[in-house]
Amino acid sequence: MTIRDFRVALVTSADKPDLWDDDHPLRDALRERGVAVDAVRWDDPVADWAAYDLAVLRSPWDYTARRDEFVDWAASVPRLANPADIVAWNTDKRYLSELETAGVPIIPTTFVGPGDDWTPPAEGQWVVKPTVSAGSQDTARYTLPGQADLAAAHVERLTTAGRTAMIQPYLSAVDTAGETAVLCTPDEAGELTFSHGIRKGPMLTGPAGETVDPYVEEISPRQPSPAELEVAERVLTVIPGGPKRLLYARVDLIPGPDGAPMLVELELTEPSLFLLTAPGSAERLADAIIARL
Repeated sequence: MTIRDFRVALVTSADKPDLWDDDHPLRDALRERGVAVDAVRWDDPVADWAAYDLAVLRSPWDYTARRDEFVDWAASVPRLANPADIVAWNTDKRYLSELETAGVPIIPTTFVGPGDDWTPPAEGQWVVKPTVSAGSQDTARYTLPGQADLAAAHVERLTTAGRTAMIQPYLSAVDTAGETAVLCTPDEAGELTFSHGIRKGPMLTGPAGETVDPYVEEISPRQPSPAELEVAERVLTVIPGGPKRLLYARVDLIPGPDGAPMLVELELTEPSLFLLTAPGSAERLADAIIARL
C-alpha cells in the first residue's frame, strides 16, 4: 500500500461536523501528505469504521451525557487512537486516584458519589465538578464559608442525577502563573515524547453559570519548566498499558502552594492539542499517524 491508499477518520460530534478549528491543521497536513481524511461523527449511524485504517479521536465533545454509549462505541471501532480501553479509563476522572496511588502529585481530590454525604470545608476556595465532563461543563468555583450552600447544592445536583462529584481546592497560582499543558506525541522511534507546551489562563470566575467559555480561554505558547516536564514524564509512565501505544497525551499542571507542579488532569481521550498555537505540531502529529499506518 502507498500513502494514497490510506484513509483516516478524524472523529468529531454533530455540533462540529467539520471538526474544531484547532484540528484543521492536522486534517490539512494529512491531506498534503496524500492521506484521505474524513471528519466523522462518532455517533453517525451509517459510518463504516472498518473502512478506515485509523480513527483518531478529536472533538466528540457531546459524549459526556452518553458516556456509556461512547465507551461501547469506542470498543466497536477496529482501529482507534487512542485505544478503547484508554477511553474507558480516561473519561472518568476517578483515574486520578490511581495516579495518586502511583505517586503522581495530583491536586487533593474528594470524590462524592450518589448516596454519599458531603460537608463543605470551613473556608477557602474550592472547585466542584463532575468526574465525567469536557470543556469545564458543570464546573464552578466557590468561596467558603459564604458560598457553602451553593457548593453543597452543586454537589447534590450532580449526585442526585446519578453522577459522581469531585471537589478540589482552587489553586491561586492559576490566576498568575496559569495552567501549563504539556503536549506529547510520538517521536520518530514511536516513543511518546514532548511536542509543545501551552499556557492556559484562568477559566473559573465564580459559581455555576459564571464560568468562562472554554472555547475562548486565554491560550499562548509556553516552554514547560524542567519540573513540569519531569512530572509529565512520570505521569506517562503509569498509564495503563504504557505510553507507547498512544498517539497523543496532554498533561495539565498547576503550581501547588509550594510552587511544585501538581496534576490537574491527564487528557488522553479527546483533548484540544492547540495545534494552531504551536507551529510544526500538526505536521509532527501527521507524520506520527502516517508512521502508525
